[in-house]
Amino acid sequence: MSASDPRGPDRLVARLLGPGRPQLSCERCFDELDRYVELELAGAAADAAIPGMRAHLEGCPACEEDHDSLLTLVAGEHDAR
Repeated sequence: MSASDPRGPDRLVARLLGPGRPQLSCERCFDELDRYVELELAGAAADAAIPGMRAHLEGCPACEEDHDSLLTLVAGEHDAR
């Protein structure tokens, strides 16, 4: 097994250490999700405004599903205006 192998030691260490950028808890994600979606839809720098949100959404399927559902709902409301 080489270091470039997806099952290699470098990949294992990276998975154990988690993301190399800040990440939120599920509770904080839930608290900030409305604002994050509004920023995304406005074309603002949502990731800069709420550091760690993107990393959390990429690593947490439950929060990612909440985000996707809220994004679809709010985008539909914006389109209806």
